[in-house]
Amino acid sequence: MQVEQIYTGCLAQGAYYIESEGEVAIIDPLRETSPYVDRAKKNNATIKYILETHFHADFVSGHIDLAKKTGATIVYGPTASPKFDCHVAKDGEEIKIGKVTIKVLHTPGHTTESTTYLLKDENGKDHAIFSGDTLFLGDVGRPDLAQKAAHMTQEELAGMLYDSLRNKIMPLADDVIVYPAHGAGSACGKNMMKETVDTLGNQKKMNYALRADMTKEEFVKEVTDGLLPPPAYFPENVRLNKEGYESIDNVMRQGLRELSPEEFEVAANETGALILDTRAAQVFAKGFIPNSINIGIDGSFAPWVGALIPGVDQPLLIVAADGREEEVVTRLARVGYDNSIGFLKGGFQTWLEAGKEIDSITSISAEEYLERAKNEKVKVIDVRKPTEFLAEHVDGAISLPLDFINEHLAEFPKEEKFYMHCATGYRSMVAASILKSRGWDNFIEVAGGIKALGEAGATLTDYVCPTTLQK
Repeated sequence: MQVEQIYTGCLAQGAYYIESEGEVAIIDPLRETSPYVDRAKKNNATIKYILETHFHADFVSGHIDLAKKTGATIVYGPTASPKFDCHVAKDGEEIKIGKVTIKVLHTPGHTTESTTYLLKDENGKDHAIFSGDTLFLGDVGRPDLAQKAAHMTQEELAGMLYDSLRNKIMPLADDVIVYPAHGAGSACGKNMMKETVDTLGNQKKMNYALRADMTKEEFVKEVTDGLLPPPAYFPENVRLNKEGYESIDNVMRQGLRELSPEEFEVAANETGALILDTRAAQVFAKGFIPNSINIGIDGSFAPWVGALIPGVDQPLLIVAADGREEEVVTRLARVGYDNSIGFLKGGFQTWLEAGKEIDSITSISAEEYLERAKNEKVKVIDVRKPTEFLAEHVDGAISLPLDFINEHLAEFPKEEKFYMHCATGYRSMVAASILKSRGWDNFIEVAGGIKALGEAGATLTDYVCPTTLQK
C-alpha cells in the first residue's frame, strides 16, 4: 500500500494518491490531471476511483477531466447531486482497490454531502482518514458555506458537524493518521496548524473542536465565532465542481496564446479584458501597463485573484515574468478563472520597447517613511487582515483590509495623501494597483510592510498573539 500526499502550498490544499496492487484511488485532485496520470503511469498502475470529500468552494477539482482521461469512477458521499456521471456512495459503503479497503463515512456539517474516507490496510486495520474539510489539524471546516444550498443556518450545520465528529471520527483509534484537505492559510477554516499530517490521538488532545467534555452548544458557539465572510469566488467554484467545466487542455491552449504589444492592446480594447500583471511587487511599481492589476505569482496568487477579481468568467490578459506564463494560467484555472485570452509575448519589456504608454506607483522604504513622518502629519492605512492589525500595528493607523477592498473603496481618501502598507509589501501593492486603476493617485506604498517598519524603528502598538484574539 502506498499513500502519498500531494500538497499545493499556494492553495494550502492536499490531494492524495493511494495505490495497492496496481490500482489507484485519487482523493480531491487539483484541476491539472498530469500529476496523477503520470504517477500512475510510472508505477504501471490504473486509476480506478476519484474520491471527492465534498463540493469544494476554494478550488476547482480535476475530477471530471481525470475521469475522462482514465475511465475512473467519480465517487461522492451521500446526498450529493452532481450534474455528471458519478457514483453517490452510501454511508458505510466499502470501496476496494487492490488489497485495501476505503470505507465511506458520511460526515455532514461543513457541507451536507461532506464525507470522510477511512482507509483500512490489507489486514482490515484502520490506517488513516482523509477528512476533507470536516476535520483539519487544529480546527474544523467552517459551517457557513453551504447554508443557502442546504436551507439551513450556520448554527444548524455546526450542530451536524458536532455529531459527525463525535459519532464517526472521534471513536476511531488514536493511531489513525489524519490527512486533511487543507492546512494553514486556507479560508475554509480559522486557525489551522502549519503541519499537514497528524495522528487522531494528538488531535483529540489539542484540537479545541474535539474536546471530550464539549457540549454541542459550546461547539456551535466556538466554531461560528469570528468567521469572516467567505471570498466572493467560493460559490462560483462550488457551481463548477457540481455542474462541470471546460477541459483544462482547452483552457491552457487559449491562455497560452502569444500576443505582440499591438495584439495585446487590441485585445484589451475589444474584449474588456482585465490586465493581470503577475510580476513581483517592486518590479511592477517601477512600470506597468496602465490600469493593470498586480497580483504577484510568488504568493497566495490564486486565492487573491478569486477574492478580488469579480466573476470567474472575466476575460484576462496576462503579463508575466518570462517563462512563467504556463504557471500563471494553470493557477488561474485551479480557481475557475478559465477565460485567460493570452499573454504579452516577451513580457513588459516588449511593451516598453514598443513605446507604449506606461504607469508607475510611488513606493518608498520604511526608513524614508519615518523621515517623512518627522516633518509631516501622516495618514497610514494598513491593508492586512483585522486579526493581524489587532495583533500589532503602526500607532494611529487605520485598518482597511485588502480582502474587501472592492466593497470599501469609498473609505479610502480621495484627496488627502496617505501611506499604505501590509505585512511585507505583497498585499499593499495589490491594493495600490487596484486604487490606481480606479483613479486614486494620492497615496504612497511603503515597501516591506510592517516588518520593515518595525525594524526601522516605527512606533508600533503592543503585540498581542493572534491565536489569543481568535479564542
